[in-house]
Amino acid sequence: MSAVTPNAKHHEGLAPMMSRFVRVADLPWEKTSFPGVETKTLLLDKSTGLLTVLLKMAPGARLPDHEHVLIEQTFVLEGRLVDRDGECRAGDYVWRPAGSRHEAWCPEGGLMIAMFQVPNRFHQRDGTTTDMLGQDWMSTWGGVREEAAE
Repeated sequence: MSAVTPNAKHHEGLAPMMSRFVRVADLPWEKTSFPGVETKTLLLDKSTGLLTVLLKMAPGARLPDHEHVLIEQTFVLEGRLVDRDGECRAGDYVWRPAGSRHEAWCPEGGLMIAMFQVPNRFHQRDGTTTDMLGQDWMSTWGGVREEAAE
């Protein structure tokens, strides 16, 4: 099986078809390349790009210009997530089509679950693209599922 929960305890040695229970409180918050934005990785399948994260944004934190290579889904648990198209408040859900591009921010801060078919591609001013951790997008994710987005 290629799907994992990085940093989860008690998953080693489980049979392939067993459920993976995750104690989210035990997972560390991981810094991203964007100030005030942290994640806990709940599910990662590097072979397909599938990614589910708990995303925490401090008041005023922004996700700069990025593209949803494939469909992205977000459920807001606390606060609100805002972009030029509108806002998603606590208890609301938004999904974004493959190929859509925008900036997003949390004026008062926020906590949400975000699900990606493949991680977002962040467009840098110098023309390069990165993922949320600042890794080169093409070398990290370009060969994974980009064909499916076209």
